[in-house]
Amino acid sequence: MRQLYTSLLLAGICLSAIAQKYPNLAPTPPMGWNSWNIFHCDIDEGKVKAMADAIAANGMKDAGYQYVVIDDCWQVARDKDGYVIADSARFPSGIKALADYIHSKGLKFGIYSCAGRLTCQKRPGGAGYEDKDAQRYAEWGVDYLKYDWCNSEGLKSTVQYSTMRDALHRAGRPIVFSLCEWGSTKPWLWADTVGHLWRTTGDIRPRFLKHHGVLALFDAQSKIRKYNKPNGWNDPDMLEVGNEGLSITESRTHFTLWCMMAAPLMSGNDLRSMQPDILKILTNKNAIAVDQDKLGIQCFLWEKVNGVEVWVKPLSGDRFAVCFLNRSSSEKSLNFDPYQSFTDPDFGTSYTITKQFNAYNIWDNNYSTMGENIKAKIAPHDVLFMIFQKSKP
Repeated sequence: MRQLYTSLLLAGICLSAIAQKYPNLAPTPPMGWNSWNIFHCDIDEGKVKAMADAIAANGMKDAGYQYVVIDDCWQVARDKDGYVIADSARFPSGIKALADYIHSKGLKFGIYSCAGRLTCQKRPGGAGYEDKDAQRYAEWGVDYLKYDWCNSEGLKSTVQYSTMRDALHRAGRPIVFSLCEWGSTKPWLWADTVGHLWRTTGDIRPRFLKHHGVLALFDAQSKIRKYNKPNGWNDPDMLEVGNEGLSITESRTHFTLWCMMAAPLMSGNDLRSMQPDILKILTNKNAIAVDQDKLGIQCFLWEKVNGVEVWVKPLSGDRFAVCFLNRSSSEKSLNFDPYQSFTDPDFGTSYTITKQFNAYNIWDNNYSTMGENIKAKIAPHDVLFMIFQKSKP
């Protein structure tokens, strides 16, 4: 009986270990590039290699971008044994060779599939093939899996995503697991032990206002900020920075808001042809440092002043990132007294800004001593993005 009890106990420990995501793969929000927003299904190995080349050469790698992720449309069928087959016309060298190329650039490789029977573009989905897919991903050298939720009628998200989590664990290669079920079953309530990040919204569109635009997704995620933390990130979808539909100002504001949310930073533009101003946005080290701060706290609304929203994000080292957001279509005048005490509405932590603090303007790269109210003119759809701290950055 003692031996049976010991065997059952050990089995329980093993099952408990398997029923967890790989630990500590995303202590800060993942950063990289994904093919969907700019290329959709028009993707091939030449374009992916070109994106990896650009990241390695243009400063994005040095700024922290790691993952090069192929989204939907790379797969076409399954072989007689059930293993997924890549499109040989678009990826003639094979997925492993592409992963090896990306790794040779000092970057990491990501791939896409779906928890449903088919992907969103009607390619082979993962339902019922989780172990075969996970085995193949491990063999290819995949580092990141985005897992969608199309064609999943009759399936339960908690079951489907947990099944793939366990398959990834059995395959033996640590892979960041990105759940993409659009927030439909509130993954922030259950996915902490399943994935490293989970989509909280529908798909983003390259627009500032209206449905699925930058502000709509920012507002939606602001309601669930307390679930954001290291190795478990709320994901309001990929970046549209630099894509047609957003002005330079709106792209800068978009990037600012994602950094304030401690959101994953997955660029989605054509890195071969982006404007220098867009590259400056994507590689601003101080903006990225706000996003990547080790506390992993998402911003909250401090107050509203003359039509300007004041969002604050506590940072490590007794510092604060502060975003003054003008979401309107007219210029706003800001006259803000920052020397206040305030309380985090979700965590109850109290903070105080005193005149010992100094201010750093992230986008203007301007450091100044604070001694009076913060005054500024903020253009439509623009932000004033600052760090309050007691020493120069």
